Amino acid sequence: MTPVLEVRSITKRFPGVLANDKVSFTLEAGEIHAFLGENGAGKSTLMNILYGLYAPDEGEILVRGERVAIHGPTDAIRLGLGMVHQHFMLVPTLTVAENVMLGTEITSGLLLDEKQANRRVRELSEQYGLTVPPDALVQNLPVGVQQRAEIIKALYRGAEILILDEPTAVLTPQEADDLFEVIKVLRAQGKSIIFISHKLKEVLAIADRISVLRRGRMVGSALPQESTEESLAAMMVGRDVTLTVDRGAASPGAAVLAIDELVVLDDRRQRAVDGLSLEVRSGEVLGIAGVQGNGQTELVEAITGLRPTEAGHVILAGTDLTGASPRRVLDGGVAHVPEDRHRHGLVLSYPIADNMVLSTYLRPPYAHGVVIDDAAIAANAERLVEMFDVRTASAHAPASTLSGGNQQKVVVAREFTRPIKLLIASQPTRGLDVGSIEFIHKNIIQKRDEGVGVLLVSAELDEILALSDRIAVMFKGKILAVIPAEQATRHGLGLLMAGVVEEPADVIPA
Repeated sequence: MTPVLEVRSITKRFPGVLANDKVSFTLEAGEIHAFLGENGAGKSTLMNILYGLYAPDEGEILVRGERVAIHGPTDAIRLGLGMVHQHFMLVPTLTVAENVMLGTEITSGLLLDEKQANRRVRELSEQYGLTVPPDALVQNLPVGVQQRAEIIKALYRGAEILILDEPTAVLTPQEADDLFEVIKVLRAQGKSIIFISHKLKEVLAIADRISVLRRGRMVGSALPQESTEESLAAMMVGRDVTLTVDRGAASPGAAVLAIDELVVLDDRRQRAVDGLSLEVRSGEVLGIAGVQGNGQTELVEAITGLRPTEAGHVILAGTDLTGASPRRVLDGGVAHVPEDRHRHGLVLSYPIADNMVLSTYLRPPYAHGVVIDDAAIAANAERLVEMFDVRTASAHAPASTLSGGNQQKVVVAREFTRPIKLLIASQPTRGLDVGSIEFIHKNIIQKRDEGVGVLLVSAELDEILALSDRIAVMFKGKILAVIPAEQATRHGLGLLMAGVVEEPADVIPA
């Protein structure tokens, strides 16, 4: 039987980077074909080629057995390809129906025929079990429903092949389960699906076939029933990887961070942190779980001096640091692994060696008065490059030359190797391969065992469950509950992440 999609020897080069190297695969009718790969493996580049956002340098694409040229998304849509991006392409101030028909507007005379668009959205919703209100404003919908609107938009344009790029990245576990049911309905009705993810559990649960990319090349395919998380991780990285964190029991001490009734505004001057109180003890990992966008970013920025506070207090080991500068916060004993390593963690144009002393360059042995000691900075860099296994030809190369995982290792090396009382790790493994994740998790637990208080903020629920001693769930700027890790369940946390407070026995209200 002819595949609905066939990719033959696709190659794509960017300056200094071979993003895709003779990649070939097929997609069968009614198949869910999942793609795994570490950060920078070439998954997104390959999918952008299929959707016409990039042109391949070599290779060919066949749709239903016929060779095609895809010069842009219009060509892809005409051929029956639809793509649901990780970051939704919806206009928040328009209704679902208006978003769905945007670019393919139905008119009645000179006016938009919104009734017909609404009717078509309802038909698609019912046919595929998507349940999306066509007349609702997108900005008022939960993230999971917005994603359904994106899928309807693709189906409305006649998509027979759907590309889902990291579709669960911003969903609660319950929303992810709902999405999987939708995907199964789509498959049952003859749609073919490419599912991009870095979550091993997900691809094993949903895929009919799994392919793995590493450094731009296709290194193999596997069937879920013949695979394990460990075998897939080894294919992704090229070596065996320990996926479980051996963390042992915590020995918490006194509070090292106390947050009292904190109020912080976002960039639109709306309350992102709304009267939040929280405590982190020495020798424990307190994980903050929540769907991205519920005030986690603003909370961390307020603690670390990157954003002003409107009310409340931030107390570090008995010292009030409310509204303190980032320098004063660092000097007070806080290490910060930021959410955005490029914006807040590194100076990409600086050498690796200089990036490794950004928090301490003012002090001996790296400075004597106003004189910088380049030899001491170089010696420190050589030591940390070896200790943290930073893959680089030279410690004097710019940080911009490193992969994402190695850039993160530079930040971790700098922040973890100075005297600290509190470690704030915000999305510490976002976009990293499983090998780098393994390394960073071990180092976080090591700091905990040294008596450091750790505040872990992550959108990855598996990461929160693996590392945390206590888990605080954040929703719309508030802490809904704090739960001992041994009593936490994915189901219970998922409900809280969606704002549902059932207050079962294992949940301690915040």
